[in-house]
Amino acid sequence: MKASESHFLEVRGLRYHVRRWPKPGAPKMFLLHGWMDVSASFQFFSDALRGEWDLYAPDWRGYGLTQWGKADCYWLPDYIADLDFLLDRLQPEGAVNLVGHSLGGNVASLYAGVRPERVARLVNLEGFGLPPTRPDEAPRRYARWLAELHERPRLRPYKDFAELAQRLRQSNPRLSAERAAFLARHWGRDAGKEGVVLRGDPAHKIVNPVLYRYEEVRACWQQVRAPVLWIDGAESATLKRLELDPAQHAERRNSFANIRHVVVPDSGHMLHHDQPEALARLIEEFLR
Repeated sequence: MKASESHFLEVRGLRYHVRRWPKPGAPKMFLLHGWMDVSASFQFFSDALRGEWDLYAPDWRGYGLTQWGKADCYWLPDYIADLDFLLDRLQPEGAVNLVGHSLGGNVASLYAGVRPERVARLVNLEGFGLPPTRPDEAPRRYARWLAELHERPRLRPYKDFAELAQRLRQSNPRLSAERAAFLARHWGRDAGKEGVVLRGDPAHKIVNPVLYRYEEVRACWQQVRAPVLWIDGAESATLKRLELDPAQHAERRNSFANIRHVVVPDSGHMLHHDQPEALARLIEEFLR
């Protein structure tokens, strides 16, 4: 495996961890992980790249080795702001190459519309957005949020890293034992008598009290000027889980003015785990 480095930056009052697979002087690529994931998940993708790239992958606030947030729960706009401040530190001049998976894809797509001059090319891996909401859902959502603040969620403990690796393989049968063992060591931490728990703040599981306003999100997507590569996993169940039909999926893709859509065979939602070699070929071709 290619060796990575850990760098720590002060970002908006938090100690942020950024994993780097260094290649000074090579083109930079910024890799943004998804919900309840960590930056090390891009290890297999990094290993599969044929060209020379200087890779940066932050752990979002409350994940991996980055400090947990200081509020009761987490807000999507904070990720957008964190990304803006990180890019100011890591590539202050010019436009960047952004690759985002799931949550990271949603953040990258919004950022590319809010700061279109800062994004050269955008790769969205299964960052579909969320289901549209109605105003009459607000009272129930706020009530649920208050209840979850009182009865805060917990993360399931595992006996050891081997049990966590086994659980990862149950969730994704495409994972080899070797890759699952690697991920378990980065996704999990030793919590002593409690066992092994995920390296994430349980507050990520608290519902967002503010409804997802699809029209506002789409307005941001429509401002993206960068070419977009939108990649889905052929066997992903995420669209079904989000209750988005093919017409809604197409409408969301078509919000971007310059887009190429690719479906990767034999892969689920975690494309960078399932088919890192195919993903690397597609992304390198697109960025070059």
